[in-house]
Amino acid sequence: MNSLKGTFAKAALEGVTEARARIFGHVLNPTGERSPHKILRKKLTGEKVAQWYPYDIKKDDPLVMAREEQERLSKLEMLKRRGKGPPKKGQGRRAVKRNK
Repeated sequence: MNSLKGTFAKAALEGVTEARARIFGHVLNPTGERSPHKILRKKLTGEKVAQWYPYDIKKDDPLVMAREEQERLSKLEMLKRRGKGPPKKGQGRRAVKRNK
């Protein structure tokens, strides 16, 4: 008689647990195995992070890109006139070491 009563109590408790999980939207995990549910229920933060950074006009405006390229070329030309520019291909430090 006692085991029958325990069985009914256990079944009723399981039913209540299942009903509570359905009502409140919980995930039922009676075995206690690892589950990604905790991570998956968090809000996604990608949109908020993307909104934090302002829109970069350089990517779309060809005038800005052309001006930056012109500044880069003029700086490179100035460095070459002073002898500080990049070496010609095959004339760098690594190539000199290899030829010794």
